[in-house]
Amino acid sequence: MEKYFNIKFEFDHLEVDRIIEESIKTGGKGYVCSVEGNNIALCQVDQHVRSVVNNSLVNICDGSSIAILASIIHKKRLSTYVGADLFINYIRKKKYKSFFLGNTPEVLRALQDNLSSVDPLVRDMEFQTLPFCDINDFDYSQIAEVVNMNNPDIIWVSLGAPKQELFMNKLLPFLNRGVMFGFGAIFNFYARIDNTKRAPKIMLNFKLEWLYRLIVEPKKQSKRLGNYLSVLPKMIYEELKNY
Repeated sequence: MEKYFNIKFEFDHLEVDRIIEESIKTGGKGYVCSVEGNNIALCQVDQHVRSVVNNSLVNICDGSSIAILASIIHKKRLSTYVGADLFINYIRKKKYKSFFLGNTPEVLRALQDNLSSVDPLVRDMEFQTLPFCDINDFDYSQIAEVVNMNNPDIIWVSLGAPKQELFMNKLLPFLNRGVMFGFGAIFNFYARIDNTKRAPKIMLNFKLEWLYRLIVEPKKQSKRLGNYLSVLPKMIYEELKNY
């Protein structure tokens, strides 16, 4: 991975998959962060969050503007690897045992039903909620005990950024094996029980999913967009200076 805007990214999709699958094959453990505007903004202002993200197994770029800016500054052709796409790609592989952790019982039930139509084996995989508490108040050893008993290849974590990144970092020492993915709203995308869904295909093709999310969740997404835009000038300046 190379650093862009203070974050270690792997833009090569094949290399991302190689790292993940090699870790699973060898019984390793680690976590994967999906970095978009909200995450990268947090990483610019919070050194601890940045350190957690940079200690991942691999980070993917889930923000089209980040990929575009990095491409222009570094004169490379860099593209996003959207977390929602990676998620469903691994479900479709039908060869990995997953453990789904976080979100609500309603979302998890709908998610299990929908994913079972993609891979029938998902019906027998574990779906567990987490208590609503501060990041320091989780019983990580107990959570890991349940996960370890199940012995999954992949642990999908849905807590929202930056909580899920901090959670994965704290849970990691207690795990025997497995690759964790912090993918936030992706459970909701594929559960399809509320207005949290992916943008229409034409918007996805034009890298406008962020605009769709802003339209359907204006209060939540406008705050995130504001945070991103507030650090963007400094991000660009520092990246140009260090290039």
